Amino acid sequence: MKLIFQLAWRFRSSKQQNGYISFISASSTVGIALGCFVLILLLSVMNGFEKELKDRLLSIIPHGELYAVSSAGISDWQNEIKSLQVDPRIESIQPYTKATGMLQKGKKMKAIELVGIDTKYAEHDGMLSSVPTAQWQAFSHDEQGVMLGAGAMRKLGIELGDKVKLLLPQLSNDLSIRAPKTLWLNVVAVVNIGGELDNHIGYMHLPLASQTLGVTNGVQGLRFRYHDPFLAPMITREIGYGFAQEVYMSDWTRTQGHLYQDIQLVRVVVYITLILVIGVACFNIVSTLVMAVNEKQSEIAMLKTMGATERTIILIFMLQGLINGVIGTLIGVICGVLMALNLTTVARGFEHLTGVQFLSGDIYFIDFLPSALKWHEVYITALIALTLTLLATVYPARKAANVNPATVLGH
Repeated sequence: MKLIFQLAWRFRSSKQQNGYISFISASSTVGIALGCFVLILLLSVMNGFEKELKDRLLSIIPHGELYAVSSAGISDWQNEIKSLQVDPRIESIQPYTKATGMLQKGKKMKAIELVGIDTKYAEHDGMLSSVPTAQWQAFSHDEQGVMLGAGAMRKLGIELGDKVKLLLPQLSNDLSIRAPKTLWLNVVAVVNIGGELDNHIGYMHLPLASQTLGVTNGVQGLRFRYHDPFLAPMITREIGYGFAQEVYMSDWTRTQGHLYQDIQLVRVVVYITLILVIGVACFNIVSTLVMAVNEKQSEIAMLKTMGATERTIILIFMLQGLINGVIGTLIGVICGVLMALNLTTVARGFEHLTGVQFLSGDIYFIDFLPSALKWHEVYITALIALTLTLLATVYPARKAANVNPATVLGH
C-alpha cells in the first residue's frame, strides 16, 4: 500500500502532467470543498431556525388547545386539569377564554385577540419571560389590566398607563348583529413575542374575559404545553377524543406549523441540490482520471511489465482520485464547521458594516441569523462526498487496468 500511495501521489503531482488536466483536477477539489462547505453551513442555519422555533416561539404559544363546543365553556375544569396533570407528556395546563374584537385608542382601531389567563396557572408560562417583573406584578393586581403585544401598541400609539376600549361583537338569537359590547382596559404591560404575533395578541384576566363573553362555566378551553412540542398533534387528539365533553381540538402545527414545514422543505431542497453539486464535482474527477490514464499509458504499460497486477493499477488510480476527494472534503468540512460555529457573529458584523438587516423582528420571530451545528450531519456530509468520489474513480481505474502493455510499448 505504501508503494501504491507513492505512485498515486507521483501521478497526481507529476510536473509533466498536462495543464488542462491539472485545472480539471483542481476544479474537482474546489467543487467538492464548496459543496461540503455550503451543505454544512445551510443545514446549520436550518437547525438554528428549528432550535429558535422550539426555544422561542413554542415557549410562548400553546402547543395544544381544547375549547368547548358549548358557549357555556368547560364544565368542572379544575378537576379536568388535575386528572390530566398526571400525564408525563404534559408540562403544564392553563385555563383560558379568548376574546376577539377591535381595540380602539382615539380614532385608531385594530383587530386584536385577547386571551384571558389565570395568573396562578400562568406563572410557568414562557410568555412571562418577555414581560418585566414589575409589569407582571402590575397586571396581577389590576383586574381591568391588559398586556398588549409590542406591535399592536406601536400601531395604535399606545403607551403604558393608557386606557383603551375593547369592542366585542355580539350575535342575537336570530343571528342578527347587535351593538358590540364595550370594555375599558388599563394597559399595564407590554409583551414582546416577536414576529406577526406581536401585532394582534394580548392578555387580560380570565374572570373578566369569561364574564364579558358570558362563559358561565368560567373558562372557554384548556391550553397545553408538552415536553416534546413536536408530538403535539398526536397528544392533543388523544386527549380530545377521551375528553368528558365535546370540544374542538387545535395545536401549534395548525396555527404556526407553516414555519416548521418551510424549514423541513428547505432542508430537503438543500440536501438534494448540494449533493448534486458534489456529484458534478465528482464527474470532474472522472474526466481528470480518464485523461490521466490516456496520458500515462506508457507508464502503466511499464508498471505491468515490471510485475504490477491489475488490482495494483486499479488501486493506484482509485487512490489518485480519492486524494482529490479527501482534500476537498477536509477543506469544505473545516471551513463549514468554523463558519457554522461563528455564523451569527459574522452575520451581525456584516449587518453592522453594510446596514442591511437579514431578518426583521417585525416579520419573523427572531431578528438574527441563527446557526446550530449538528456533528452527525457533518459526518454524513463527509461520508457522502467521499462515497461519491470513490464511485467516480471506478471506471477510470478499470480503464487503466485494461491497458495492453504490448500495444502501448510497441508504438
